[in-house]
Amino acid sequence: MSIALWGLVGLALLVLVYVSTDSFLLKGSVGNAWTVGARDNPPEIGPIAARAHRALWNLLETAPAFLAVALVAELTSRGGAWVAWGVALYLGARIAYLPAYLSGLPWVRTVFWQVATLGIVLILIGVLVG
Repeated sequence: MSIALWGLVGLALLVLVYVSTDSFLLKGSVGNAWTVGARDNPPEIGPIAARAHRALWNLLETAPAFLAVALVAELTSRGGAWVAWGVALYLGARIAYLPAYLSGLPWVRTVFWQVATLGIVLILIGVLVG
């Protein structure tokens, strides 16, 4: 399997981790009664649960770009080392992003976001010039 396809598998696993983290922290913050109910009124959630939710949505904002360039790289067999580095940077930084965001440390999550975005750019460069 190519590095681009491994990257897509990695993204799928990462989305499951982010969704699970968001879900478990929400349940821990508001209790089971709300999470199994109709959810008509948004609850007050704790700061860590709120961070997990924002981290998930941030991942979902960049995932389509990663998916697009990884698929183009795979379908065109273009990119070589650019794709390998891009996939590694994107997934590695996204793995580090979640605990960094949950910790609340200033600037740390921003650095990981920038590294992940650089990964997408590297794949794009590989597709365009490779």
